Amino acid sequence: MSPILLALLVIAILFVVIIAGRPDEFRVTRSATILATSEVVFARVNELRKWEDWSPWAMLDPNSKSTFEGPSSGIGSVMSWAGNKKVGEGRMTVIESRPSDLIRIKLEFLKPFKSTSTSEFVFKFVGNQTEVIWSMSGRNSFFSKIFCLFMNMDKMIGKDFEKGLANLKRVGEAPLSK
Repeated sequence: MSPILLALLVIAILFVVIIAGRPDEFRVTRSATILATSEVVFARVNELRKWEDWSPWAMLDPNSKSTFEGPSSGIGSVMSWAGNKKVGEGRMTVIESRPSDLIRIKLEFLKPFKSTSTSEFVFKFVGNQTEVIWSMSGRNSFFSKIFCLFMNMDKMIGKDFEKGLANLKRVGEAPLSK
């Protein structure tokens, strides 16, 4: 075997070992404090149709199409979306909803790549404010592990969560429209 081929083989093996050693799971978490009751803030998140008022991704593609299934809020509520390459295509389903406490959502991304993760919103009412903790967790596929070598998931998704929480604060501190 030539020295060049041997060197390429060693590099390829090292690359695979490095990728395989990357974490199997990821978790991104951000929080914000909103001057509103947990009931008010919870309602903004629990009803998926209201996400367009505060979601950081809703503003990335004004031509994105969203469809809704199931109940208007809570367990079984479903929102599917299809948009440009910044928004992609996917579906989210509320799988747990405890009033003013917790919302858990199953996220299924179809484009630009397939993946499934879980997003959670925890609401903690303290004084006259609500702390909202937004997290997303899931498993890293081999492809995701390669992607994460070059892109920091926490910074990338965390930035969107920060924008979304700032938007949620803005609408959460405004009166609910009827």
